[in-house]
Amino acid sequence: MRILFAGTPGIAVPSLRETARAHEVCTVLTGPDQPAGRGRAAAPSEVKQAALALGLRVLEADRLDAGVRDAVRALAPELLVVVAFGRIFRQSFLDLFPRGGVNVHPSLLPRHRGPSPIASAILCGDRETGVTVQRIALEVDSGDIYAQRRISLDGTETTGSLTSVFAEVGANLLAEVLASIAVGTAAPVPQAGEVTCCKLTAKEDGTVDWSEPAAVIERKVRAYDPWPRASTTWEGRPLLLLHTRLPVGTVVPAPGAVPGTVLGPSADGLLVQAGDGPLALVRLQPAFGRPMEWRAFLNGHPGIAGARLGGSS
Repeated sequence: MRILFAGTPGIAVPSLRETARAHEVCTVLTGPDQPAGRGRAAAPSEVKQAALALGLRVLEADRLDAGVRDAVRALAPELLVVVAFGRIFRQSFLDLFPRGGVNVHPSLLPRHRGPSPIASAILCGDRETGVTVQRIALEVDSGDIYAQRRISLDGTETTGSLTSVFAEVGANLLAEVLASIAVGTAAPVPQAGEVTCCKLTAKEDGTVDWSEPAAVIERKVRAYDPWPRASTTWEGRPLLLLHTRLPVGTVVPAPGAVPGTVLGPSADGLLVQAGDGPLALVRLQPAFGRPMEWRAFLNGHPGIAGARLGGSS
């Protein structure tokens, strides 16, 4: 099939390679180069880099305006394949593809429709998630389902680790769906079950509220890894929480301890009082510092014991 592939971040790269291996990719639609690194020099998206390495044509666009539609129309693609492109497609754009559009979404739709399904599965404490290949519809992530692949979660996953898994699983599932579309055996079915939606992750979402239960904060630390990172403050400066864990055994509140109070060391880590009991900090990173295990951090910053994080010390 003659395919236009749309995607931008690294999670889409394996799907691009699989699609180009078995089909004719007439162009790759991706976001424009963005400032990156300390020098803030314009850098290409990971999909653009992969497309150029494969010798594919690249079309960069922030908006799918009339000029973009004309460029796509001239290429005469049959099918649109989308993996994390980050734009909503209007009917005028979808009409350019006689075979319609296919999207790879990293959740078990209709659960976690929207732009942050991987982080949302972790935040909700889901015991299972997965990848869905769906037909593109005008309502976001509401299209009929071609195929799904389920993945069990053990409660240690981060958004970063799951993204790597989903990149490969999604590519393999997409390849199967495209093969069935090519021979005319694809049979998508309507979504069934409770619909839940998630919002775009913002930098401020990573700020820890110590009055929340310890389990909720622990999930936030994993959900916002690698971005925007869970963080608190100490002595008015940011402190990143890179790894936390719930203490082994029964979790009980420390008598009289205000949420955010650093209780001291334990076998599990550096304990901090949360809303319903302690949470163990295992790995931290101070402002302008390097990541540190909790023992090394405590040795270098003994004054943190007894201090209150996220508030006055």
